[in-house]
Amino acid sequence: MPSIPDKALSCSIRIADESELPSVARALAAALPERAFVTLEGDLGAGKTTFVKAIAAAVGIDPGEVLSPTFGLINVHDLPRPGPTARLIHADMYRLGAAADLHETGWDDAIAGPCWVFVEWPRRIAAALPADRLDLTIDIDSETGRTIGARATLPAYGPVISSLKTCGSRSG
Repeated sequence: MPSIPDKALSCSIRIADESELPSVARALAAALPERAFVTLEGDLGAGKTTFVKAIAAAVGIDPGEVLSPTFGLINVHDLPRPGPTARLIHADMYRLGAAADLHETGWDDAIAGPCWVFVEWPRRIAAALPADRLDLTIDIDSETGRTIGARATLPAYGPVISSLKTCGSRSG
């Protein structure tokens, strides 16, 4: 995925434990445009699905309903609040061989219309990723600590980066 040299389009947030995740999720959810595409990179157990659960909770979706889409590949959650964004799409592409396999998943229908799309293991579908997106990387610092790196691919996500810079312990 391309590197963005502009510091205004990237930041890094350190969280000591999962209790700090809701404030990061609220900041992200408050700044996302009505149609947003967010990639989530990180090792197994880094907290990608946990992050999506926090986003869901921030917009009123019961986080208990947000399960890892590892086997179903795509989970669709309707947002309970009124507004232009109708759905939260949570996809896990770990089991997909390539972007060409997306047509078998119902991908185009799932991401149609105003929605927020969160994709785990996005490198599996790199050829199908939109140019306009927010790339998040979750690095494991300790048993409970994580560093969340955020990089906007285009300036449209600049407000999201600005909002994230107000969270946690940060750099960049």
